[in-house]
Amino acid sequence: MSESSTIFVGLDQHKESITVSYVGADRSLEPICLGPIGPRTSDVDAMVRKLQSKGKKLVFAYEAGPCGYGLYRHLTRKGYTCLVVAPAKIPRKPGDRVKNDKRDATNLCRLLRSNDLKSVYVPQIADEAVRDLCRAREDAVSDLKAAKHRIKSFLLRHDIRFNGKADWKTPHLRWLGEVKCESSAQQVVFQEYVRAMAQGFERVERLEIELTQHVKSWRLSPVVEALQALRGVRFTVAVTAIAELGDLTRFEKPRQLMAFLGLHPSEHTSGERRRLGGITKTGNTHARRALVEGAWAYRFPARVSKQIQARQEKLPEAVRDIAWRAQVRLCKRFQKMIARGKNANIVVTAIARELAAFMWAIAKQVPVAA
Repeated sequence: MSESSTIFVGLDQHKESITVSYVGADRSLEPICLGPIGPRTSDVDAMVRKLQSKGKKLVFAYEAGPCGYGLYRHLTRKGYTCLVVAPAKIPRKPGDRVKNDKRDATNLCRLLRSNDLKSVYVPQIADEAVRDLCRAREDAVSDLKAAKHRIKSFLLRHDIRFNGKADWKTPHLRWLGEVKCESSAQQVVFQEYVRAMAQGFERVERLEIELTQHVKSWRLSPVVEALQALRGVRFTVAVTAIAELGDLTRFEKPRQLMAFLGLHPSEHTSGERRRLGGITKTGNTHARRALVEGAWAYRFPARVSKQIQARQEKLPEAVRDIAWRAQVRLCKRFQKMIARGKNANIVVTAIARELAAFMWAIAKQVPVAA
């Protein structure tokens, strides 16, 4: 193997180990497995030094997983090419029923050599930080919802009823403070539930404040502000979508963004027989959920409310025009599909798919720092 040859390295990464296989550029060569190494950067550096004697250029690949992008960033800082591959997009033989770390690493380096691997989008560190804040807020909202459900279940179980509307606002919360249970043990349980709910409210509020502050200095902040010109896309929906998807202009066409979000229908066509199924639900779940949530706003007639007008005040005319065209089209389409008897959940998914396209169009109008 000549000194100028390229070495393709497959890494099967786990919490406690990384299994390494490599192969040369010559198609006649078979992959060689080096076995497992430690997960620390010093272990990776030792492996790299060993492989540098095999070839001048090293190209790495590993599957995206719970260990994140630390390995990718460490290798790219040293000037090496590294691909983070989506596990679902790795070609696999239908008859292959044996899976282990050695086979996975060997398969990665072989597919990397044949250029059959597609890299996923790796966010910048600052982008990933905002994404973590968004997900932490989402987790806090989920925990708060669970705490509310526990209180409601407890009150229902003991036939304690509130005469007004249980909307968790001041009158309702004041009433919860006056609830008295028959047993002291039950009172302790109820107070713990109420305390957990209060802490949930505080936690959500803290994370929302932190998210607002961090977004102000974020490089994608102009895109977040511009997307809020759209109906149903307030701050939370806009920042969640951008934090999860990154720069939307990396997609050449809006249909690529729709496919990435898993909002396009699945298809099974053979000959003259064509079957369309439900949406594929591939890609990013958090961004898809945020878009579907925002799409419900288009069930009402198109109009620019005071809130939307306030969000659009400092935005360019081109962005406002796109937002209005989106309202006119999506509101009409929502009503037409409902009139045809379509299920509301199917309709809102179709609206979310087109809403993603309008978000892409707005992102094209906003310059973003690299």
